[in-house]
Amino acid sequence: MSVTTEGEGTRGMTLAFGLSAFERLAEPNEVIDDAREWSRYVGVIANDTDAVASFVEEHDLRQDFDLGDRDKWLALEGIREGTDTDRHVFVGLTEDDRLAAEGTGWEFVPLHEAAEKAGWTLAEERKREPGLVERVRTRLRATTLWPGGGR
Repeated sequence: MSVTTEGEGTRGMTLAFGLSAFERLAEPNEVIDDAREWSRYVGVIANDTDAVASFVEEHDLRQDFDLGDRDKWLALEGIREGTDTDRHVFVGLTEDDRLAAEGTGWEFVPLHEAAEKAGWTLAEERKREPGLVERVRTRLRATTLWPGGGR
């Protein structure tokens, strides 16, 4: 599933994720694969380029952006100038992400909005497995030992 964009299929978009936003995705590899279906360039950026490099390596992601030692603002500016796409979209979380995007000519899309439109799962949305206490309570409620249980 993808975000609907004008000219979809033309691969006329550069899509960047802030690292803090990207870390909140349940399946980062699937998101990158999905985004590549409708974006020419896809990557992750942050002020801490070492953290980006570690995350990209840890998840074996293909990063289209060479960040060097540029902070988020300089990276967005350089990527915008170095790519020939019609749209430049930055998916982020914070007000600083919004300011950086808008200050460098990118469209800003909050992570929750992008995830909803694209059908991406956020890590906190994943159904969490019940813990030990929850499992014990469930079993007790099913027995006559729990007030009102077993009925």
